[in-house]
Amino acid sequence: MSRNFKIGAFLTICILATTFSFYFWQVFKTPNLNAKEGANEPFALLIHKGSTFDSVVDSLKKHDALEDEVSFRFLSRLMKYNQRVKEGRYEIPPNTGNYNAIVKLRSGNQDPMTVTFNNIRLKSDLVQRLGSKFEFSTDTLARLLNDPAVCARFGFDTTTIVCMFLPNTYEFFWTIKPDAFLERMGKEYKKFWTPERQAKAKALGLTQTQAQVLASIVAAETNKRDEQPRVAGVYLNRLKRGIRLEADPTLVFAHRDFTIRRVLNVHKAIDSPYNTYRFAGLPPGPINLPSPATIDAVLNPEEHDYLYFVAKADFSGYHTFSKTLTEHMANARIYQQALTQRNIMR
Repeated sequence: MSRNFKIGAFLTICILATTFSFYFWQVFKTPNLNAKEGANEPFALLIHKGSTFDSVVDSLKKHDALEDEVSFRFLSRLMKYNQRVKEGRYEIPPNTGNYNAIVKLRSGNQDPMTVTFNNIRLKSDLVQRLGSKFEFSTDTLARLLNDPAVCARFGFDTTTIVCMFLPNTYEFFWTIKPDAFLERMGKEYKKFWTPERQAKAKALGLTQTQAQVLASIVAAETNKRDEQPRVAGVYLNRLKRGIRLEADPTLVFAHRDFTIRRVLNVHKAIDSPYNTYRFAGLPPGPINLPSPATIDAVLNPEEHDYLYFVAKADFSGYHTFSKTLTEHMANARIYQQALTQRNIMR
């Protein structure tokens, strides 16, 4: 074998080794997932229970999160990820290489997600907002929240069960089971209702649920935090004296028409337990999910002798308060005139 042949063979081997080394480096390290130009947020890959490797690839392609399918498939087979697909929610940072992505996906080390909910009026809204966030379906959550036995397990009925869901930001795994999800919300509810808060509610003659129902009315009346304790004081004064609450937001809720801006006599005729113009006391359930801060406003009401209030005619969001019906009617006429001037007729 000639010396030149040996040198040529050696150089060929070196070139091939270098070529393959470079290729494998590319396969392992070159950004391939969530690598589109401009990508600056993690991509959340959702893998359902029972998913196949092909369905994972299809999901990545569907969301335009996979650049080179061939290299990803090749390394997945080499690392046996195609045989070890695990359900979960996995956040893939921008410009992730095949190797790092596969190590994470194969480990099953999924990422938690934050879930925030507020501004919810109806149970159906709550079901849609939360059920759509998790692997379990909205239908599953709806079935549980409409099951009297499930609600009773947490101390509620199918109307008041929504009180268990305190608006806030929570952290969950996407794969959490529905029963475990409800248990977690129950623990958050109990954590909020400290002995001190329970004692305050009792001193006001309210149960925890009644305090939240009243807080939902206060929240609907005003979003001004500094005014909420005063509004709460008005309703508590009326409850103590046996005066109907006559809260306009309860009529809006009864009609399920949240476009109503001007409550008319026709609205007051509705036969509904939420019609606080016709029925004394608190309605059977909350008309929205009040924030913890608003619940605290009810538990720490302003002490005064006001029995009435009406929105200010400057539409600032604040209210004018009065102690007598005569004074209140005068204030109400001013506000009604302002509504008419703005052509707000319903």
